[in-house]
Parts: sequence; C-alpha cells; structure tokens
Amino acid sequence: MGSSHRKKSRDVARSSHRAPLGTVVARADDRERAFLVGLDVRTRRTGVGTVTAQASAARDAAQMSAGPSKTRKDGATAVKPTIPEFDADESLAELRTLAESAGANVVGEILQRRDRPDPATLIGAGKLEEIAGASASTDADVLLFDHDLSPSQQRNIEKIVKRRVIDRTQLILDIFARHARTREGQLQVELAQLQYMMPRLAGRGVEMSQLGGGIGTRGPGETQLETDRRKIARRVRHVEQQLENVRRIRAQQRQRRESAPVATVALVGYTNAGKSTLFNALTRAGVLSSSKMFATLDPTIRAVNLPSKRKVLLSDTVGFIRNLPHTLVSAFRATLEEVQRASLILHVSDASSRLSAEQDAQVEIVLKELDAEKKLRLRVMNKVDLLDEEVAASLLAARDATNTVYVSAIEGTGLDVLLDRIDKMIEEDRISRIHLRVPQKEGKTLALLEARARIYSRKYTDGAVELEADVPESVVRRVKSYVTG
Repeated sequence: MGSSHRKKSRDVARSSHRAPLGTVVARADDRERAFLVGLDVRTRRTGVGTVTAQASAARDAAQMSAGPSKTRKDGATAVKPTIPEFDADESLAELRTLAESAGANVVGEILQRRDRPDPATLIGAGKLEEIAGASASTDADVLLFDHDLSPSQQRNIEKIVKRRVIDRTQLILDIFARHARTREGQLQVELAQLQYMMPRLAGRGVEMSQLGGGIGTRGPGETQLETDRRKIARRVRHVEQQLENVRRIRAQQRQRRESAPVATVALVGYTNAGKSTLFNALTRAGVLSSSKMFATLDPTIRAVNLPSKRKVLLSDTVGFIRNLPHTLVSAFRATLEEVQRASLILHVSDASSRLSAEQDAQVEIVLKELDAEKKLRLRVMNKVDLLDEEVAASLLAARDATNTVYVSAIEGTGLDVLLDRIDKMIEEDRISRIHLRVPQKEGKTLALLEARARIYSRKYTDGAVELEADVPESVVRRVKSYVTG
C-alpha cells in the first residue's frame, strides 16, 4: 500500500487490557483469545457529515415506518430528526459483545478507516502486516472481523496473519450454534452453517482445516468441515426436509390454536433489548434472560391474562441484529412464522440506548424481509430504570393514546399500562358491555362469568343475580339466554 494512501487511512489500535502491543497478555483462562478488527468505510458525503450505506438504508427504513413527513403551516416540509447511526467505535463495541457471547477473551482490537474496502484483503496489505504483528504480540488464537469476508479475502488474510480468521456472519452463526437447545433450533443453525460453508469449500482456509473446537468451528450438525460439496448438498437437502416436517407440525399446532378465539402476540426487537425479561415478567415463565446476545434462540409461547380476563398467547422470538445474515433469516423462517401470523407485534426497544432508533430501523429491515412490516404494532420502550429518575417517572406516568408504552421489565413497572394497551388493541374475542340476570342456582354460569368477565356491578333480587359486565364474545354466546340488555 502506497504512502499517500496510508496518509488517508487513519487507524485506532487498542488492547482490551490496555497493554502495549508488544506485550503478551497472560492467559487467564482456557477461553480462546480473540483479536478484533474493525473497518470504517465512508461511502457517501453529505452537508452534515459522512454517512455509511448501511446506516442510510436503516434510516430510510425507520423513516418509512414513521410515516410521511408533516407539512408546517408555512407550507414547508418539517424535517424529521436525524437518527443516530452506528459509528465505527460502536460497531466494534458490538463485535466485542458478540465475541464475548461466543466465549472468547478479547485481547486486542484495531479499527481501520478507509475510503473504500480493499478487494484483496479488505483493509489493505500494509495494515494487515501491522495486525499480524499485533495479534502475535497478544498471542491471539483468532482474528474476528467486523465485516463479511469473501472466501478469497479470508484466504489472503490468513496467509499473512497465520491465524484463523472469522468474519461477522460466521461469528453470529457460532453464537447461534452455542445457544440452540431444541432439535428444531439445531437444524436451523446447521442449515445456515451449511449454506455459509458451501461457497467456501474451494481453496479452504485455515478454519476449514479444523475438525472441531473453537469459535466458528462448532455446530450441532454431523457434517465435518472437510466434506466435499456433494456431501454438503446432500446434507442440506436432508436438513431442509426435516425442517419442512417441523414447519408442518408447527402449522398444525397453530391451526389448533387458531380454532379457538385466542390472539397471538409476538415479541420482536434488537438483541439484548430485554425481550426475555419482559416475557418472564408478563408470563412468569422462567425463560433464560441474559445480557449475552442471542440468549433466546428457541421460541417459547405462554398464555397471558389481560385485564378483561381474556387470554392471549405471548411468543418470545430470537433477537435481531444489524446485518443479520440472510441465511439465518431463511433458516429460522419456520420459527419466525409466529411473527408473521401474530395479531399484534410488541416491538421492544432499549430506552437507555443512544442507538435505540438505529436499532429499531434494523428491526424494520428484518420485519420487511418477513413481510410483517404492516402488522398491527405496539412499541415498548424497555429499561427505563436505567434513565434519569425524573425522566423515567414522567414517562411511566404518561398514559396517552400513542403507540408507545414505557416499562421496566426487570422492576415490573409500567406492565399494567402495557397489558391494558394490549387489551384495547386485540380484536379477537371482542369485549362488549352487557347486563345479565342469572338465577342463583346456576352456579356454573356464575362461576364462568366470575372467571372470564370483568364485573362492574352485582345485585341480588328474587333468587337471581343481576350483573353488569364486560364479557368476551365467546362467553356471551354461552350465556345469551341470561342477557337482558
């Protein structure tokens, strides 16, 4: 790389232990030692700064979901507030969290800034030589790139650094493999891994010579990484057939659920937004909730009682992430069908994050890919307990008619408002206010109303009970002989 080009490229080198690059950080445990490599590519310049292509697409998606721009009284179009974008440092911080979720010990990191990616090595040969020295000085086992690498780029990098190289997609696939518990989840991860592996068989790199152990090499499937294309294609067909059987069984289960007037509410959101914590708070299900990314992989469905005493089924789903690999979206389509068929989507966001708007925009991209972007939706801003106390109190006290509810799932605050808002938005088994006169001897009918209706008044006259109640349509049909108005 020429000296003039190096002048244009600014880089940031850091070590997680703040040790000099020439110092070998002692091994504290048996975890793999990972060295992170980030790339900040500036693709378009505007009057207010530089904008990356991915951030631009995400902001466009968010603005489309927000609706059309409003026109002021003077005839000018009001400008929407700028959505903060992931900058290179925050993107690298997210990669660090991903690496830790994969079980790695991050020993160093380098951020390279360039006008455009290098087609051969992504970051340039000169910078790669520097990274080779830095990773050797920290005794790193693997280099994790915050970018997708082509097969040729991966091979070229490995020839220089003499270490395994894992890109962002392969790292995410590895985390999914760690967290898959059910047979369905394992099949979905294996399919995504096989589809990722297929174009990388020719001229296998360092990671393809590993038969197991380490980030990017583990997986629930039976396929060894040394298999040929024909064997992988055969395995792909077999896994797809098994997933089709899973999809058929899931469709049958859904059909049985839909035969009863019970609505399904799906939780979606950026990974680590607190979906599983909220799910546990609403259902007391005891689902694993963790600060690690993609702690929830296998879907869970539980019943929730609403204030009207109707029941809805709440579905917890896998978290989304920026640049979520398309192979994962395709492989998990059977699981994500719960989102497509839901009556209401609860979009959970991290209210304490500066990047919540950008994360929401990334969720919009995935929902659009699932053809679910037009579904009835309620925005749930979680983690308000991490905000300033006065700000959190004012948000929790707001009970307006907007499509946003503020909660703290971990503290249980704001959940009554959330349940009330869900109750008002659900159309299945509609509620109607009726008056009834039920003989006192009809104990089963009175017990049914007590369990399934919200009773506002009760009066005993001449051996009967006169009631005023909000009653679901399914119950009204069973007690219609006692309805007086």
